Amino acid sequence: MTRNVRIGLIVLGAVVVVGFGLSRLISVDSFRPKLESELSAALGRQVKVGDLSLSLFAGKVGADNISIADDPAFGKDPFVTAKSFSAAVKISPLLFSKTLHITGITLEEPQIKLIRGPGGTWNFSSLGKSTGQPKPSEDNSGEKSGAPSSGSLLVDKLAIEKGSVVVGTANSAEKPAAYEDVNVEVTDFSSTTQFPFEVSAGLPGGGDLNLKGKCGPFNAGNMAATPLNASLQIRKLDLAASGFVSPATGIAGLTNIDGQMASVDQHVKTNGTLTADKLKLAAKGTPMNRPVQVKFALDHNLKSGSGALTAAEAAIGKAVMHLTGTYQEQGTATSLNMKATAKSMPVDELESALPALGIVLPAGTKLQGGGVSLDLAISGPSDKLVISGPIRMAGTKLAGFDLGSKLSAIPGLSGRQTGDLTIQNLSATARVAPEGTQANAIDVNIPSIGAVRGAGTISPSGALDFQMRATLSGAPGGAVTKKVGTDMAGDGVPFAIQGTTSDPKFVPDVKSIASNVVKSKVGSAVAEKAGLAKLGGRRK
Repeated sequence: MTRNVRIGLIVLGAVVVVGFGLSRLISVDSFRPKLESELSAALGRQVKVGDLSLSLFAGKVGADNISIADDPAFGKDPFVTAKSFSAAVKISPLLFSKTLHITGITLEEPQIKLIRGPGGTWNFSSLGKSTGQPKPSEDNSGEKSGAPSSGSLLVDKLAIEKGSVVVGTANSAEKPAAYEDVNVEVTDFSSTTQFPFEVSAGLPGGGDLNLKGKCGPFNAGNMAATPLNASLQIRKLDLAASGFVSPATGIAGLTNIDGQMASVDQHVKTNGTLTADKLKLAAKGTPMNRPVQVKFALDHNLKSGSGALTAAEAAIGKAVMHLTGTYQEQGTATSLNMKATAKSMPVDELESALPALGIVLPAGTKLQGGGVSLDLAISGPSDKLVISGPIRMAGTKLAGFDLGSKLSAIPGLSGRQTGDLTIQNLSATARVAPEGTQANAIDVNIPSIGAVRGAGTISPSGALDFQMRATLSGAPGGAVTKKVGTDMAGDGVPFAIQGTTSDPKFVPDVKSIASNVVKSKVGSAVAEKAGLAKLGGRRK
C-alpha cells in the first residue's frame, strides 16, 4: 500500500468519524417544535412531525412520520399522513449557527384525502388561511428556523413519492375514487409566486395521468381558486372500472386524452382531444372495432359542480357529430342538457357504431351508401338519459336483405321482388330512454314497394313492436294481392314488425286487415244500396 493511499484512507476515516460525531452532537430534534410551528403557520393547519434525525453526509433531516390536520368542518381525521418525511438542509448554518435552513421537502408514501363538501367547498380550500396563532419567534438561544416568520413558505424543491389520494364527497354513499402511485415534484416552490410542477398518478381502475405546468401564487382565502396552467395527458382510462361513468349507462371503453387546462377563480377551462377505443354505449352493446375521436372544449365550475361543453366534435372516420350543452353534478349522477347535430354522416362509417348501441343487423347484411342527419336533445341524469329528436336517412341500401321474401306472408305485399333493400328516404322522430326506444312518424320510401309509414318501439331487451302500413307503388303482384288489394285501396297494406333487429319478423296485421275489409264491404254495401235507391226513385 503506497503512502498516498494510506493518507487518503486515514483522511476518509477521520471525515467519517468526525461526521458521525457531529451528527451525534447536533441535537437536530430540538428544531422540531420550530419546524412544526413554521409549517403550521404556512399551511394554516396543525402539523405534527415525528422525532427528527440528521444524516450529515446526505444533508437531510428525517422523521418517521408526519401528519397535517384537516379542516375542522370536514372531521377530525388528518388531511395528510405520511410514512416518512425528509427535509434537505444547508449544513453550514446548521453546524456554525445552529440554524435550520430547509431547501427541500419530501413526503414518502403519504395518504391524502380530498373531500368536497356542501356548496362545492373542498377540504383543501382553507389551506394557507391564518390560524390566528402567534407567529414563530426566536427562543432564548436566538436560534431561528429557515422559514419566514410571515407564514409564507419558500422551498427549492417539494416532492411527494408513491402517494395515495382519495377523492370523495362528504356524507355520500358513493365510493370515493382512489389514485395510487401519486408522484409530485415542485421546484422553486413559493406560496406567494408562480412555480412549476409535475404530477403523475395511477387512475382508478387502471391507466395513468400526467399533469405538467405552472401553479400559483396561492389564494390563501381559497386554495381551490389558485391559478393553474398545465398540459394534461391521460392514458388507458377505463371508463367502466374507473367509476367516472355510471354503470347504469352501460358505457365502457379505454380512453386517451391530450389537452391543455387553465384554472382561474375555480373555473377550469380544458380543451383537447379524446380518443376512445373499444367503446360501448349501451348495456347490451358490444365494443366497437373502430376508434372514436372527440375534439372538445370544456368550462367547469369547481364550486358549483356545473359546466358547459362549449364545443365538441365526435368523429368515426368521416362521420362527424357536433355536441354542445351544459351539465350539473347532482349527487352520484350528473344531469345533462345537451344537443347533438349532424348532417349527412356517411352510413358506411356509422355501421361499426351500431353494435355498441346494442343494435345487431340481420346475419349476412350490411349497410351501404347514403347519409344520416340528426338533431337530438340529450337530457336528464346520466344514468337515466333521454335522447330524442328527428333522424333522417337518404340513399342507403341494406345489402343482403331481401325484403320481398320477408313480406311474402302479408296479404297485399306478397310477390314483391326487392333484392337488396334500397331506402330512398327515411325520416322518423326517435326517443331513446331507459324504458326502451320509441320511433314515431316513421316515413320510408322504398322504390320497390312504395311508401311505408308507422310507429313502434324497441324494448330494453331488443324486442321489436312496430305497426306499419305500406302504400304500394307500381302494379301489385300475386293472386292474394289482386283479391284483397281493392278492399284496402287508399288505406295501404297494414303489417307488423316483430322479433329483433338481428331477426325481424314481418307478419300480417290481421286485426287491421279485417277492419279494413269490413269497412270496405260496408262501404260497398252502402254505396250499392244508395245506388239502388237512386235507381228506384228514377223508375217511379
